[in-house]
Amino acid sequence: MQKVVIDTNCLISYVTDRNLKQQEIVSSVLEQAAGLKICIYCHFHVISEFIFVLDSVYGINPKDIRVMAQEFLSMPGVELISEVNTKTLFTFWPERIRDYGDAIIAATCRHIRGGAVLTFDSRFKASLKGLRLKIY
Repeated sequence: MQKVVIDTNCLISYVTDRNLKQQEIVSSVLEQAAGLKICIYCHFHVISEFIFVLDSVYGINPKDIRVMAQEFLSMPGVELISEVNTKTLFTFWPERIRDYGDAIIAATCRHIRGGAVLTFDSRFKASLKGLRLKIY
């Protein structure tokens, strides 16, 4: 089974209409996860960022955000990760990956054998390539 570590921007693109192409990509990945063809690993930090952005940037009602987060996390093929290897994290951040949240995702991916990161952030993708981590 393919293993994908998801970035916050993917979830934001999925629930908003900010980029329809990105929304279609994430929709396809979620369908594959629901069919248990892909396992989506989502770090707790991603859920925190997702909630913060939808609340503070998009002004979505927190009760609606809660429902979105709960529905995503209860999907078949989605696994919530709350741990991070701090040795790997601090090897990546801040020199190799400037954004702390991105470094958490990269560290998570490093410790999931065969994992790849799903992100739409070009700067993060460049950092992942430099670390020889797979991009979905």
